[in-house]
Amino acid sequence: MLSLPQNKKIILFDGVCNLCNSAVQFIIEHDKKDVFRFVALQSELGEKILKHIGINPAHIDSIILYEPGIAYYYKSQAAIQISKNLSGFWHFGTVFKIFPKAISDALYDYIAKNRYKWYGKKESCMIPTFELKSKFLE
Repeated sequence: MLSLPQNKKIILFDGVCNLCNSAVQFIIEHDKKDVFRFVALQSELGEKILKHIGINPAHIDSIILYEPGIAYYYKSQAAIQISKNLSGFWHFGTVFKIFPKAISDALYDYIAKNRYKWYGKKESCMIPTFELKSKFLE
């Protein structure tokens, strides 16, 4: 049984990807209602969550939004669901729901496939600052 915070949505992200780390920083900045917690896909907890929801970690190169006990989303659908909870005009990211999932996922896959080439990657997962530590699960 996983022990996860109640009433929080969990974002699993590629902890060594510079684009993903920038996205996490962006989400934290615009998460004014304190909705999200973050876990690196490469972490022990990240692997446990993937196993719990039935996703093979070898086949994932996407951000995953996990709402414990409710649902999980990945690829473009995760991005759309995340944007729903952001402050300011960022919640308008849900407008991308007008595109068929196949098209939005194809665009997402293209970016995901090239993310290391375009944005680079770190040798190890990001270590959050003291101020942000509460946002990350271990």
